[in-house]
Amino acid sequence: MIPLLHDFEGQTVLVFGGGSVGARKARRFAREAHVVVVSPTFAGSDDEAGAERFGGADLIRASPDPAAVGDWFDRTTPALAVAATDSEAMNERVETVARERGVLVNRTDQHGHRDPGSVVVPATVRDDPVVAAVATGGTSPALSRYLRQRIEAEIADAGAMADLTGNLREQLQAEGVDQDRRRAAIRAVVRSEKVWKALDSGATNAQQVAADVISDVTGETS
Repeated sequence: MIPLLHDFEGQTVLVFGGGSVGARKARRFAREAHVVVVSPTFAGSDDEAGAERFGGADLIRASPDPAAVGDWFDRTTPALAVAATDSEAMNERVETVARERGVLVNRTDQHGHRDPGSVVVPATVRDDPVVAAVATGGTSPALSRYLRQRIEAEIADAGAMADLTGNLREQLQAEGVDQDRRRAAIRAVVRSEKVWKALDSGATNAQQVAADVISDVTGETS
């Protein structure tokens, strides 16, 4: 499988199943998408705190049988369907309908080998705009979680570094610094322990430290 990033802004994700797995999937996609969860029951959603388990998704209490799955696709026109019920027949029908309509599909009851076109949702670490993901093809969620925790510790302040170097890149380009020197300068900033440490004390301090690093590379004073 080849990992890809998909922008779900303004799109709908349709989740079948209101258990803990369905709730986790709903929370994940509700960061961007409009999420609709269809299930006869919803785990721990009877109070406000419980409803947060689904990330603000629309919870529709219904008990669709496999024959009615297509109707829910018609109503919601999803970009992605998640089959997270405890019924293999139901999950299989969701997958079949999704494939017939060219919709991405994630089956939570499958592990290891996946059919072409299947989607595996990886464990992710976010420090916007940086996103890091790890997946084991569904074979070992425990390992995915462990690696995610390790990555989380390793990329602290990565979002701030991305913003800093993005601004510096535009600044150097506006100043007419040639491409090779721009690349070398930004590479030096990213690899500088001094800049990483300065990010903890605020953007202004980090910008000054980064400017000193760049002047060493370009031979120009800031």
